[in-house]
Amino acid sequence: MSKKFQTPFCETCQARVGSIFCNLSEEELINISAQKHCNFYLKGQQIFTEGNSPTGLHCVNKGKIKVSQSGFEGKEQIIRLAKEGDILGYRSLVSGEAYTASAIAIEDSKVCIIPKALFFEMIRVNPEITGKIMKLLASDLKDAENKITNLAQKPVIERLAEAILMLREYYGFIKDENSLTITITREEIANIVGTATETAIRILSELKREGIIALDGKKIKILNINALIKLANLYD
Repeated sequence: MSKKFQTPFCETCQARVGSIFCNLSEEELINISAQKHCNFYLKGQQIFTEGNSPTGLHCVNKGKIKVSQSGFEGKEQIIRLAKEGDILGYRSLVSGEAYTASAIAIEDSKVCIIPKALFFEMIRVNPEITGKIMKLLASDLKDAENKITNLAQKPVIERLAEAILMLREYYGFIKDENSLTITITREEIANIVGTATETAIRILSELKREGIIALDGKKIKILNINALIKLANLYD
């Protein structure tokens, strides 16, 4: 079970900067603050579960979250990662369907939930929010199409190299500009790439031997970013 914590105010929320709510008026923000509720999730806790019906829009106030589907024989496939300022569960809300994936904290996280009725009221009265939701849905479709193509055509080593670069771009790096801020298991990397954990471990070890990355437990440090980009086949 998630435990309660002091609810942050939308008006002063730093995660809101750059999110779909960045241009809301003070009155709109106060209205959201009055109706939302927030929870604290420990690493590994589920925020929502595949197959359940959505009750609201999840907004990440702090932390890192994975969105994954249960595939063949229950194998996890990570389909999306989320960070501060991101929203989750909007596709199921808009479609009126049950969640097609589960959201799980990969580090201790704070998540606010905007009630379903308020979400639809915001869409009704605010065309800017509606437009941003449409762009997110279009972006999700594009990402899904690219993932299908990559799984069909790119070797595992290219997909894994691209995944490391994606984690660096999305979550950033610490002061040395090389070490990723996210700590991630070998199994989770495999579930992002779409391969067996043993294969991910073998390729990571190869990249380490070649001096392209360094590994320290669940931490990854990029030593040769140009070689990683070339390996990911991201050149035009």
